[in-house]
Amino acid sequence: MMTWWETLRLALDAIFAHRVRSVLTTLGITIGIAAVTLSVGMAQGATASVSSEIDSLGSNLLTVQGGSFMGYDPSQPMPDQSAMLPLSVADAEALADPTIAPDIAAVAPTINTGFDITAGDVTHGASGEATSAAWLDVQGRAMASGTFFTAEQEADAAAVAVLGSSTATQLFGDPGAAVGQTVSLNGNTFLVSGVLEQAGGMMTSDDVVVIPLPTYLERLSWGEETLTSIYVKATSSENLTQAHQEAESLLTARRGVASADEAGIMIMSQQSLVAAMEQVTAALTLLLGGIAAISLVVGGIGVMNIMLVSVQERVREIGLRKALGARRRTILAQFLTEAAMLALVGGALGLGVSAGVAWLITALANFPVPVSVPTVIMALSVSAAIGLIAGVYPASRASRLAPIDALRRE
Repeated sequence: MMTWWETLRLALDAIFAHRVRSVLTTLGITIGIAAVTLSVGMAQGATASVSSEIDSLGSNLLTVQGGSFMGYDPSQPMPDQSAMLPLSVADAEALADPTIAPDIAAVAPTINTGFDITAGDVTHGASGEATSAAWLDVQGRAMASGTFFTAEQEADAAAVAVLGSSTATQLFGDPGAAVGQTVSLNGNTFLVSGVLEQAGGMMTSDDVVVIPLPTYLERLSWGEETLTSIYVKATSSENLTQAHQEAESLLTARRGVASADEAGIMIMSQQSLVAAMEQVTAALTLLLGGIAAISLVVGGIGVMNIMLVSVQERVREIGLRKALGARRRTILAQFLTEAAMLALVGGALGLGVSAGVAWLITALANFPVPVSVPTVIMALSVSAAIGLIAGVYPASRASRLAPIDALRRE
């Protein structure tokens, strides 16, 4: 009776006897494993990257948006549109009252817009935020140079502006040279009081101009007073839930309704953004993994075809071995081992390819694509399983050959 070591040695000898054919056979498995591994790695990298950026915004930040059907549940009756009032400065002032909302530390009412900003002969289009002096603290941003506008400047509707690092670079070349300069925003002259520290990432813009909200309302809004959002900072991350409840209760009470859905209000926390992102990436992983799995199926069919060819080529060898006393399970084990080895080699090559591509993406695009140990174990297990499944039929055919019939074939 043959040992497992002898079975493995015979399988390796058969694979190396047809090196080119073996390499081509494993190619489908290699591509499939590489595709699946990279799909999982890129999804994990995207989740980690976005989660890191969301965390950098602060674990105690809430974003309030409203005055629309964004919170409306289609399965429920149509809400009263008279209750779906847009957010106002009065809403922000109410949220900032510590007697009403004790778990809210600071509030920054904000109107998002866009500016054509000119410095000398250079004109640049940048996103704009008209907000309060609390914006810097609420958003967790820092100044690279100069100062953020003060509450006094906000109350006086002073013509001051704070530039993002990218905006300052576009206009002045050196961000440090922007402080103290004057710029024109849509034809109005503003003094640059400071430049924000670079934030980076996808979630936070460095190409931005921040000005006091009263200044925007008086000089640039043409009477538009509807807020885009209200940023709310809780007193601590532990009190975020209470701050969320206080904000929802206050805003719904001001509109005379019982729920945020009826008022068309959406209050988002960083945790909800992370949860939403995880759902998106999970769906994307399944989609990409399913597409990549098709190549694994093709690779498995390739292994089966080659094993059937191998059985046909080695009919006399099988007949001779069975005539000398080899049992059916011995022949079955040999061909199953060959199929599994072909798939395992393909899986190992696929892991090598995916590791190399992941390293290139991480190094060149600065986008993390992890290849974790569980992913490696899963990939090798899947490739071995594919080899065994693909080898069952050819191995079964080989083991069922009658010795006399096999020896008669040329």
